Amino acid sequence: MINRKRFSKFIQRKFVFIVLLLSLSCSSDFKESIDRKGVVERHKVISHKLDLKSPAQVGNGEFAFSVDITGLQTFVPFNTLSHWGWHSDPLPSGTKVENFRGQMVDTYGRMVRYPLVNDDNEEQRALSDWLSGNPHRINLGRIAFSLIKADGNEVSPGDLQNTRQELNLWTGIISSYFEIEGIPVNVKTACHPTRDLVAVSVESELVDKGRLSVEIEFPYASAIRGGDYVGIWDQYSSHQTLINRSGNEADFYRILDDDDYHVSLKWFTTSDFESDDWNPHKFELIPRSKSMQFVFEFSPEEVTEDLLSVEECLEASSSGWAEFWNSGAAIDLSGSTDHRWMELERRIVLSQYLMKVNEAGSLPPQESGLVNNGWYGRFHFEMIWWHGVHWALWDRWEQWDQSLQIYNRFLESAKERAKNEGFDGVRWPKCTAYNNSEWPHPCHAFLIWQQPHPIYFAEMDYRLHTDKSTLEKWKEVVFNTADFLVSVAHYDSVRMQYVLGPPLIPVSENVEYWETLNPTFELGYWRFGLRVAKEWYRRCGLEPPASIDSVLQNLAPLPVENDLYVVHEGVQDMWTSYNYEHPAIIGTYGMLPGDGVDPEILENTFNKIMSAWNFEKTWGWDFPMLAMTAARLDKPDDAINLLLHENFGFDQHGLAYSMIGPFPYFPANGGLLTAVAMMAGGWDGAENVNAPGFPGNGKWNIKYEKFKKMQ
Repeated sequence: MINRKRFSKFIQRKFVFIVLLLSLSCSSDFKESIDRKGVVERHKVISHKLDLKSPAQVGNGEFAFSVDITGLQTFVPFNTLSHWGWHSDPLPSGTKVENFRGQMVDTYGRMVRYPLVNDDNEEQRALSDWLSGNPHRINLGRIAFSLIKADGNEVSPGDLQNTRQELNLWTGIISSYFEIEGIPVNVKTACHPTRDLVAVSVESELVDKGRLSVEIEFPYASAIRGGDYVGIWDQYSSHQTLINRSGNEADFYRILDDDDYHVSLKWFTTSDFESDDWNPHKFELIPRSKSMQFVFEFSPEEVTEDLLSVEECLEASSSGWAEFWNSGAAIDLSGSTDHRWMELERRIVLSQYLMKVNEAGSLPPQESGLVNNGWYGRFHFEMIWWHGVHWALWDRWEQWDQSLQIYNRFLESAKERAKNEGFDGVRWPKCTAYNNSEWPHPCHAFLIWQQPHPIYFAEMDYRLHTDKSTLEKWKEVVFNTADFLVSVAHYDSVRMQYVLGPPLIPVSENVEYWETLNPTFELGYWRFGLRVAKEWYRRCGLEPPASIDSVLQNLAPLPVENDLYVVHEGVQDMWTSYNYEHPAIIGTYGMLPGDGVDPEILENTFNKIMSAWNFEKTWGWDFPMLAMTAARLDKPDDAINLLLHENFGFDQHGLAYSMIGPFPYFPANGGLLTAVAMMAGGWDGAENVNAPGFPGNGKWNIKYEKFKKMQ
């Protein structure tokens, strides 16, 4: 006999459970579980030929080792770079850094000294050139195979047979296979997740035949040569390599002028270690058994810990990468029927790997990461946004937090820079290195869109960690940054408005600094920065300075011509003469949440850009920036098309490139990850639906989890 009371409760529970399931299925917070390993492993990188430009990499964010098809740097002198390895050339004879004077430029009726090149003075020109390239990153050393054919001649690239290299993204281990005259060579290469240590394992009959050895060579560093292959290999007397040999270990002490670093080598199979007769910076490890195993560790200080075995490093790499991939957000596009899903997902997965290898270190990254020395290895403060915002949205803040300490580290010197130019607060540099020295150049002197960045980053941190410690961590940076935003805005008594510039160079960098007045993006970003700074004062229990409100309420409006936003007020022939470079006028509502923006005018401008912009003369992060705007404008098909645009490329290793600009270009990888996170996880004010930035046309079935909302 049925107990009606118990049956009634059973039905009620079932009803509540069904209602809960229905509500979850309609919520943007409902995410399906993702087979993360399956997603990552279907995009493992398999190569079959020697590439002279694009390396495979192992690394840990602070250090990266780039290899060619052999698993070492055998036929292509790829680089071994870090965030700690820097060098400065000796100063020109008789000069001092403090003697650099720059140039005076009229700024609202007063003369201000800016870091600009002075071509009329030989000493100033020489100092300017030195400041441009110093300090620069060091190529810490080349590790390469020496391969000999049966006839005694050296193996050339054309002698390689049946080459196959696999980068296992889930483990961070590169497995390389090739044959020499039919004899197989198997190589494994890996990097430790927390130590700058490279492990190599080699299996081949060539080892036993005495036809395979490993060469170690250290170059000199100079700003004179950078580019793809870093280092000067033929200036033997310009640097020193001191060596201490003990048993199966060798410690190298490297001295380059006033800079130094350490390298330790340990081998685990019977081998001879020899110095080169002609080059004091070149050494050879010659195995005397059927296999070869060795590790290298690079360090700014003497290596005091015992070097790990190859097996220990391989295991640490595997567990470290599994931990990374299982952390934070994830996305799976495999349920989609749009044929492009695989390529988009490939770009997403490879970009995550590359950003972890190159850009999770102690300093903001340079544009080319730890692949080569674009811009002498120095980093750009305006690009920190594009390199790093994705870490927060993918819920991996800890990967970015260390490098963001640069703002507190540079705080006092940034105050001094602002003071010397007659401004309040802090002026953040444009292009610099670990020492906050500025590279003399008009763009570096007059670019300002990097100034509100730390307020944006502080707000992201607070949204993730809403506590007093976050306020204490950022408040001095936020308050001093806001002081500069207020100070640099000039009050025009005729217009009764605060204006920006001239002198000023906007994001696009393709107009003259003495003509640029009220650039659209900068006006929008100033509004955002001042609005958020006010909120930070209140969170800290303080009354915001009246000057913030005065500038915020009276700042010039975003310039409009013919119902379209333009790059700056008064620009001539905007859509025929300046329709290239960064279309940042659109970033005010996409990259930024839209302070001061009229949505209708913004949409008109987006449509105009899509029809009139020269996309062959744009940079890699421009496409994600446009995609984010498309998402906010409810144009998800355009967002997808932009992320897969024909002028927005990702090579076999995931290294991004565009029609102009350097290779590789990591702001493009970071921008892609930021746009995808926004399109999946949403943004403030987005419709509460699953993946609001992806098309709802039935062709895109998006599984995702743990994304954070964008501002």
